[in-house]
Amino acid sequence: MLEPLALHASPADKRQQYQDVFASIQALLEAETDWVSAMATIVCELHHAFDAYDWTGFYRVVRPDHLKVGPYQGGHGCIDIPFSRGVCGAAARTGKTQLVPDVHAFADHIACSSSTLSEIVVPVFNPEGQLLAVFDVDSDARAAFDEVDQEQLEAICAYYGQRFPQLPTA
Repeated sequence: MLEPLALHASPADKRQQYQDVFASIQALLEAETDWVSAMATIVCELHHAFDAYDWTGFYRVVRPDHLKVGPYQGGHGCIDIPFSRGVCGAAARTGKTQLVPDVHAFADHIACSSSTLSEIVVPVFNPEGQLLAVFDVDSDARAAFDEVDQEQLEAICAYYGQRFPQLPTA
């Protein structure tokens, strides 16, 4: 496992760290067929690679317009999130990554943890464009995420959606 990258690392160092983590994820999942194991592996690798990551996890689409927490690391996450609520709901509803430098400025933010100050949520689609899940990262630092995080997390989520195109519902 890689040493965690400091919060204020340069964009080049951050991009390299993501590329190293992504290579590790691909190697670890090379022969994997179980979607839960794959989610747990992605979460673990990313959570421990960046100091900015306080909560890292997936929320799975379990029925139309509804997310349920999946594998995660950090404190307790919200169990259920409707598409109509919060940052995760906005990513699911719009199909677009939500990059939120200040969660207190985001209308209808759901405070699963009172210490969260910034967040990034990336939708995960299968090859047919069906939303499978969202990948959520929270930080206790303001403006902890940027375009490098967005670009790299979108690539990792696209990889997951291609490899594991269908999730069973809960």
